[in-house]
Parts: sequence; C-alpha cells; structure tokens
Amino acid sequence: MTIEQADWEFTTIPALCARAAELYGTQTAIEDGIKLNFIELDAARRRAAKALIAAGVQKGDRIMIWAPNSWKWFVAALGLVSVGAILIPTSTRFKGTEVAELARRSGTSMMFSVGDFLGQYYPDQLAPETRGLLRQVVVFDGAREGDVDWDTFLATGDGISASDLEQRVAAVGPDDLCDMLFTSGTTGYPKGVMYGHRQCLRAIDAWATRVGIRAHDRVLVIAPFFHAFGYRSGAIVSLMRGAVLMPHLTYDAGEILKRISDEKISVIPGPPAIFHGMLQHPELAKFDTSSLRLGITGGAVVPSILIRRMREELGFAGVVNGYGLTECGGYGTMCRADDPDDVIANTAGKASPGVDVRIMGPDGKFLADGERGEVVIRGYIVMKGYFEDPESTAKTIDKDGWLHTGDIGYFDEDANLRIEDRLKDMYITGGFNCYPAEIERLLSTHPAIGTVAVIGVSDERLGEVGKAFVVLRPGTAATEKELLDWSRAHMANYKCPRSVEIRESLPTSPQGKVLKNMLRNPVPAAS
Repeated sequence: MTIEQADWEFTTIPALCARAAELYGTQTAIEDGIKLNFIELDAARRRAAKALIAAGVQKGDRIMIWAPNSWKWFVAALGLVSVGAILIPTSTRFKGTEVAELARRSGTSMMFSVGDFLGQYYPDQLAPETRGLLRQVVVFDGAREGDVDWDTFLATGDGISASDLEQRVAAVGPDDLCDMLFTSGTTGYPKGVMYGHRQCLRAIDAWATRVGIRAHDRVLVIAPFFHAFGYRSGAIVSLMRGAVLMPHLTYDAGEILKRISDEKISVIPGPPAIFHGMLQHPELAKFDTSSLRLGITGGAVVPSILIRRMREELGFAGVVNGYGLTECGGYGTMCRADDPDDVIANTAGKASPGVDVRIMGPDGKFLADGERGEVVIRGYIVMKGYFEDPESTAKTIDKDGWLHTGDIGYFDEDANLRIEDRLKDMYITGGFNCYPAEIERLLSTHPAIGTVAVIGVSDERLGEVGKAFVVLRPGTAATEKELLDWSRAHMANYKCPRSVEIRESLPTSPQGKVLKNMLRNPVPAAS
C-alpha cells in the first residue's frame, strides 16, 4: 500500500510521521551514516518531542536549527513541530551577527546547532546577548562546555509519559504554524514567511504527485534543509512517499557523482547550479550515473540545453522543471513527469489544483495568454503572512488575495507558464526592455559556455547595457571577443551584451542561485 492509496487526510506533520510509520514500517527511511526505518524515525521524533517538553517548550515557541543537513536536523525539526513549536531554519552561511538579528526578530527561545563545521565551532559565534535569549543550545555533535549534547538532551525527556506527549501532539491543529522560513533578504531585511501544517502537507503532496516521487526512491538532498527545496521537496516528501532520505552536507560536484555511483541515487531535487556543476566536472565520464531516474529543478530560469544535457550526459530518465517561491511554500507551478520534452525544457508547467496563477499588468488588470506581466498567485499555498510585518504582507498580498511575486512571465498557447525574469532584474537599453534570463538562455546555447549570468550596467549613451559573466565548459576555449561576436550573430542587437567577463566560477547562494547582487556590487579584496 502507498500513502496515495491509504485512507488519508493531511492534517499535521506529527500525524504524517505516525501514519508513515504505519504504512512503510521497516522500510528504510534515512541513510546518513546510520540507517533508520520509518518506525525508528517516528520513535526518534517522539523522543525528541519529549525532550522538548522537558525543556519547557510551549506551543507557539520559535526554535532555531542552525546546522547543515543531517538525520538529527530532521528529527529535531519533526520533534519540535510535534509539540506545537515553530521551526526557524537558519542558513549555515550566516555569521553570529546575522543569527543574532534573526533570533531577536523571530523571538527564538532555543537553538539546535552543529558543533565543528567548516573549520569553526558554530556556537562560538553567538554573542552573550544572543545566548541570553535562548533557554539552551543543543549541539548535534561535539558539544563543548556550556552547551548540551544531543544524547544528553534526548535523555532529559525520558521521564515524560506517552500520555503527556500525546496530549501535546493532539493540541497541534492543521492551521497552526509549522515553520517560518526567512526570505533571503537580498534587498532590505529578511521577512519570516508563516506557514501552516495542513497547507504545507497539501502542497508537498500535490507536488510529489505531479513530479512522480515513488516509494523506495533514493533521494539525495543537496539543497540545504534551511531552504524550502531541501526541507519540503527533499526531506518531508521522502517521509510522505516512503522514499529513502539521503542528506548531503556540502556541495561538491565530485562528491555528488561519487555518491550517485556508490549509493545508487535515483532522485536529485535541486536548483540548476547543482546540475551545471556536475556537468562541468572534468571526470564526469568516469562515474556510473545509470541509477539516476528523476532530476527535479527550478528556482531559476532553466535553459533548455541544461534539460537536454541532464538527460544525455547525466543519464536522467526524466527531468522536470517548475517555479515557486518561499511565500508559497516553495511551490507555484510544476511540469508533469510525463510532459513532452519541449514543455519541460521551456516552461514551468501548470498550477496545482486549488491554486490560481495569472498574469497581471501594471494597472492591476489581468492579461491575455501570450502577454507578459507580473505573475500573481492565489490559493491554499499562499503564506499566512510575514511574521509581525502587516505592512509588508499588505504590499505582497493584495485585497483580493493575489500574491504579487515580482516575476515576469506569460502563459503560452498550451496554458503553461513561462517565466521571463525578475522585475527588478530587467534593464532598459536604448528604450528596449532587456530580460537577463532570456539573454542567458540564448548564450547558453554556445558550445563553450557552461554557466552564464547577465546583469545591466550603466552606460552613458544607452542608459544601461548588458554584461555577461561566463564560466566555460571543461575542455573548451573562447575569448571575450569571440563570445561578443557570436552574440551579435545570434540575437537582436539590443539584447547583445556589450561586455563579457570569463571567470572560473560565479558566486552562489547556499541554494545554488547565482548572487547577481555580488556581481553588481563586488566585495573589495582585502588589502
């Protein structure tokens, strides 16, 4: 029996955990140095929940997890939402000052953290003022004096009765908040996106059905758990569908390829940069990637050539593409696993049942298919609002319930959504609107270009012109002049970049997105 065939109503995440244990039993749930089956995972979740009760955690408390992907991260998250607390996933790239600001603004009262990671003991970055906000810091591995280690923390809950736990779990309702993911904050302060249990599970279920996640799939989760793609479309979806969750610590293309070969990975969800990196690896041909079944990408404009290369060079039997944003739980639209290749390569697919996606003009009126405008979304996937920020919420969700994404797109003749670019990324050259994503798609067809990012830069005569940052494919060569000449031969003049900079790599976020703000405003080198 699968969870789709079961008599199941999505309510809360702890209810999902208990039901998955019933359905999948002793099938493997997680492989991460240890193996846990679904019964063992649910028992670990319940034990963590008891320890949180013993620590004095109340319903509605905000609890931060500041650590890389691991089975303990997931168990801690499941435990805290089981007692009605709200998960605050936090980027491992954040420094102590950023974590302090996030803890203060979210009202975090407790933290789970990693010990030694990337050459430092993470809790050492916490100032005394930040520690003063927290009842305790629990360290997954290698706790030092003053911090609580994972096993000691779990043992504190062993005196909590099963009935006490069940009473707390029963108090968690489908519309209660399960987490707050803070937006990246590339402009202004990050904002906490409030999301509820039922809407989270319903969105994941619809997504999993459309892309085709199966029981026994071996899902390598490279995208960080502190991001919707990693946590929801990697960890929770594996729990929901009876797949094997395989967390990955840090992105390295060679390590990923080795894991695929050695551990027979079948599914990889992640942004385009993850797959670009694998394709760029100089020893790709040495690895056995025949186990790969499904590549799931999105989160940025995806060139059609990337879809083809994922099939032909990495060996994915299926590739799907979609579009989503944190304010909609990480979701929006998605292709189907059985869509034609040209739909998967060139569109973000269609919205899920119960979700409306439209194109709106600057005057607030809806546009016809084929007309470009702002993508707006309405339905159950839309967030409950920004935490303690009604003004920003009102700016983002209008009086009719439409969430304004800030993305430019249109619907094609088959009603599939095509994303053009971010409104803020568009620039105007001599009166012509230029969409960097469109130009990047065109440039990506050059045989020497592996990765490319285009931004607008000031120009005295034309206002702004394009500048392309390029990473070449291994074993190829091209000069900046050659790429500029090729551009002039393959696209309209106003779209052609006026300059090209060839680099070894491009700056990316933990989610794998190219950080265009760092290309626009590079950090000066230390003297």
